[in-house]
Amino acid sequence: MPASAADDSGAPPSFQPALSLYGEPALGDDFDHFPHVNPDAPRGGTMVRTAVGGSFDSTNPFIIRGTPASNVNLIYDTLMEANPGEPFSLYGLVAEDVRIAPDRRWIEFDLRPAARFQDGEPLTAEDVVFSLNILREEANPFYRSYYAGVDEAVAMSPHRVRFTLNDPESRELPLIVAQMPILPKHYWDARDFTKPTLAAHPGSGPYRIDEVDPGRRIVYARDPDYWGKDLPVNVGRHNIGRLVFDYYRDRDIAWEAFKAGLTDYRTDARAATWAIGYDFPAYEKGLVKRITVPDVNPSRMQAFVFNLRKDKFDDPRVREALSLTFDFPWLNTNIFYDSYRRTRSFFQNSPMQAEGLPSDDELALLAPFRDELIASHGSDALFTRPLPIDQPEALRPRLKKALELLYDAGYTVKDGTLIDADGAPLRLEVLLYDSGLERVVQPMLRNMARLGVQTSIRIVDISQYLNRLRSFDFDMVISQFPQSNNPGNEQRDFWTSDVANRPQSRNVMGLENEAVDALVEELISADSREALNTVTHALDRVLRWGFYVIPHYHSGETRIAVWDKFGYPEPFPAYGMDLDAWWVDPERAEQLEERR
Repeated sequence: MPASAADDSGAPPSFQPALSLYGEPALGDDFDHFPHVNPDAPRGGTMVRTAVGGSFDSTNPFIIRGTPASNVNLIYDTLMEANPGEPFSLYGLVAEDVRIAPDRRWIEFDLRPAARFQDGEPLTAEDVVFSLNILREEANPFYRSYYAGVDEAVAMSPHRVRFTLNDPESRELPLIVAQMPILPKHYWDARDFTKPTLAAHPGSGPYRIDEVDPGRRIVYARDPDYWGKDLPVNVGRHNIGRLVFDYYRDRDIAWEAFKAGLTDYRTDARAATWAIGYDFPAYEKGLVKRITVPDVNPSRMQAFVFNLRKDKFDDPRVREALSLTFDFPWLNTNIFYDSYRRTRSFFQNSPMQAEGLPSDDELALLAPFRDELIASHGSDALFTRPLPIDQPEALRPRLKKALELLYDAGYTVKDGTLIDADGAPLRLEVLLYDSGLERVVQPMLRNMARLGVQTSIRIVDISQYLNRLRSFDFDMVISQFPQSNNPGNEQRDFWTSDVANRPQSRNVMGLENEAVDALVEELISADSREALNTVTHALDRVLRWGFYVIPHYHSGETRIAVWDKFGYPEPFPAYGMDLDAWWVDPERAEQLEERR
């Protein structure tokens, strides 16, 4: 019986080693390792990866201040661990067992007495309680909303902790609690948690911080004394001895470093490079190979995001007009080698994507907000027109329609400049920290200029970029809205009014909409897959017809290039490539060095 259930008598369930959102966990209580891993994988070696963005100034990834080092989460353990081969199930890591009250008002975890931090101190229930409190009180405000469904955590004994829940309708909340990172109370109690630090502070995970060199690199070393290395969720994983993240200011320099063998692994997000860039000697000699991994989660929404806090973006007709200047067919043909498809939905390539006209169930969810939505969206198209939105494909009719929308919104063109009723020109600046994206931005800005919009690009370093985001000092940025197959509490941080003006929330656009707030709560409390899909359809419609972003594109796969010294399990697990299950093959690594 999964921990999310009670027995027929109504008594509290017994402790169980796994936690499932729907139905039974796929793996039995006696599993030895995840099915996709190689339990005999060799350990050792080094993987050097790229971090693009200039530098970092903090090894604390949880706070709002500073720029965190890449992949610091490697040093932290959580109560339970996901199996990449199945959705919606967790298995014991720090927690040996778990149980949930029949009314879902609390969840308890029994901790493993052997759990230790990297400085040798025991990990106890007090550390779990401390972690929840400090994340909610002193960390990035995201955590306050993410764990809003938890009233408190109480240490019932040194190795048992109970979370009292105030949101029993949220089926995902127990899994969210189980995946909370655990911080050492004995270390952070005496320090200012809100202040950026470059200290190699202790976690309890498989890797420890080994080298901190701001501006150049951060290195994580596999902890030979890791307390959990023989647990079933860890067998065959965390095999590589050193994980190095070298920093480069832009993607072009990082690409040259990879070709020269200075880095071992790269995710290739540039279509032109993937299509024609692999003509260098190491690839032709077979020293480098390429791997494509089909996406199993919804395709990530990447988009230009309007700052709705600025009056010039109040009118949905203005936002729609500006969105029409993005000429995806031209980009795909001339820059992307026809390797992408246009992203249209916030839940693209999943059953959660809205299509056609709204169903009766969707209309029932939207009906209480009909008047407000018609007012905020400027029309009833949300209720009466199908998705995807019918727009011209060719550029000239797109720009013609855009100009008509701008005229309807009260703009006119004078001496080639688009001005409002007060004579003020419409100006728009795109803020970037990666110069490699300039080639995507410039064609759109040229099209805007044809309408009379005054446009510019500002490229700044990552620290200045983050500071401007935190202070909402931008017109438009490029942002991403990744979705899992089971969206939940994190949607509050994407869309809701409570976080719209909270620095460093993921509601980058500053959206404040009563209907969206209500739909997010409906989504979180959905009690079946069918109900969840209905809510996401309704939410998708509201977001798409609001023209709050200009969607980009997706490929439907992840493209990876590696120097051929790694082993990895095949086939890849069903719900994501598990990089933790890779290893360095000593023989191939030696041969590679000789051939280099």
